[in-house]
Amino acid sequence: MTFSLEVTGLAFAYPDGHQALFGVDFSIGHGERVALLGPNGAGKTTLVLHLNGILAGGAGSVTVAGLPVGKRHMAEIRRRVGIVFQDPDDQLFMPTVREDVAFGPAAAGLKGPELEERVDRALARVGMAEFKDRPPHHLSFGQRRRVAVATVLAMEPEILVLDEPSSNLDPASRRELADILRSLDVTVLMVTHDLPYALELCPRSLILSEGVIAADGRTAELLLDEDLMRAHRLELPFGFDPRSVTMGA
Repeated sequence: MTFSLEVTGLAFAYPDGHQALFGVDFSIGHGERVALLGPNGAGKTTLVLHLNGILAGGAGSVTVAGLPVGKRHMAEIRRRVGIVFQDPDDQLFMPTVREDVAFGPAAAGLKGPELEERVDRALARVGMAEFKDRPPHHLSFGQRRRVAVATVLAMEPEILVLDEPSSNLDPASRRELADILRSLDVTVLMVTHDLPYALELCPRSLILSEGVIAADGRTAELLLDEDLMRAHRLELPFGFDPRSVTMGA
């Protein structure tokens, strides 16, 4: 199997002395969809910020598609690891949807018909092609989240990292986003507290707890392990039975 992402012995402490990661090890194969689960304060955000070099300076290593994350390959790493933040307004700042989606590829040197084709392809993949000339702030929250995904897809990443992708979405928007994520041919790492969404979209999950990987396995099996869930402060919605969900392929 070729790995999109390999994390080995990753440990990190903030300047104030707070140790967030204590030696994290895992790898994700090309095209896998994996959920990163864990309680608040487990180190999930710290881990994600290491994947494209926003945070560095700790112990251990992160490798993306065979390239070590570090200064030497930083531009290429940031192209290959696309992070979709929880709030789409952190990513959308241009007057039109087209300009937002074009921003990254244009900054990387793409122009003319090639740039337009890249923008059109990214918007088509998230079902937002007809909104190309609209101002992002005129769109619904769910539509803005899809455009935020398109801004990352326009860079043709190796890995799509999503931070709480289902938060604040109504049921229809949530389902539409799930359908889009299933259709993408990229590696997906989804950071979420939404355990039913993780189960629906990600065959495999990692549980990060107190700065280490506490469990790595099939999502349904982890969610059915009551002792494991309780130990890491993870709770299923009241009345939700993981056995009732048909797993996405």
